[in-house]
Amino acid sequence: MCKILFFALLMSLFISSINSGSNGNCYYIGNENEAILIDVGITCTEVEKRIHRLGLNMQKIKAVFVSHEHSDHISGIAVLSKKYKLPIYVTPGTLKAGGFKINLQNIQSFSSLVPVHIGDLSITPFPKSHDAADPHSFVVCCNKVSVGIFTDIGYPCKNVINQFKLCHAAFLETNYDDEMLEKGKYPFFLKSRIRGEKGHLSNAEALKLFSTHKPPFMSHLFLSHLSKNNNRPELVQQLFNEQAMGVKMIVATRYVETPLFHIHTAILPKRMQAAASQLSFSFA
Repeated sequence: MCKILFFALLMSLFISSINSGSNGNCYYIGNENEAILIDVGITCTEVEKRIHRLGLNMQKIKAVFVSHEHSDHISGIAVLSKKYKLPIYVTPGTLKAGGFKINLQNIQSFSSLVPVHIGDLSITPFPKSHDAADPHSFVVCCNKVSVGIFTDIGYPCKNVINQFKLCHAAFLETNYDDEMLEKGKYPFFLKSRIRGEKGHLSNAEALKLFSTHKPPFMSHLFLSHLSKNNNRPELVQQLFNEQAMGVKMIVATRYVETPLFHIHTAILPKRMQAAASQLSFSFA
C-alpha cells in the first residue's frame, strides 16, 4: 500500500475551483508538497475558509499567478499576498493596468511560453484573446500530469488549442448560452463585447473546442466562469454530459468551492490505479 501511495502521489496533481464567475475567480492546483493559486478574485477570508473546508493547508500555497487585471481576478490578491508573504507572478502590462497595491518585493514577472518552476510544479503561461492589457492563461505540470486554466477567452486561438491538447484536466470557460444572451436584458454593446473575439466563450464554442481537441488521456473537465444571467448550471452540465466521452464533467460555481479532485496519469499498473483511486489524502 505504501508503494501505491508513493507512486500515486508522485504522478498526481490535486485541483479545485475555489470560486468561478464574474463575482470572483480562484483556482487551486498542487501536489503533496506545494500548490499555487491562479487568480484571487475573492477575499482572503473566503479563500482561507474554502481551503480549510477542502482539508488543505494555506502554508502549502507558494505563489499566485495572475491571468489579467479585471477585478474578479485580482481583488483579493493584495491582502492574501501581504498576510502569507506570497510572490505574485504577473506580466508588466497587467501590473501597470491593474493598479496593484502590493509590496514590490513580492512581485515576480513571467514571460509567454517560458515555464516558471515552483518546487516540482512547472507553470507555463500562454497569451490569449481577451479585453485586457496582457491576458494569459496557464498550464500547470507536475511529473507528466498537466492541468490547464482556459477562462476569459474570446475565441480558441492556436495557443489555446495547442495547450488544451496537453491537458489531463482543464478548467474550461462555458460563459453563456447563445439564446439566453440574445434574449436577455443586456444592452447591445455589452452583448457584442461578450460575444466578440476579446470576450468570453459560449457553451457551444467551448463544446466544440472540447469535442474537437480533447486529448485521449483527459479525465476531468471543469465547466467554468458561468454567467449568472446568461447561463444555467444544469443546462451546461447536460450539454457536456451528452458528449463527455468518458470525461468527468464538473460545474465550477460562483457560490462554493468544488471538491478536491485527484488528477493522475495512466502510468500506474491497473491494479495500482484501482487501489490508488480508493485512497483518501490529507493535506492538513
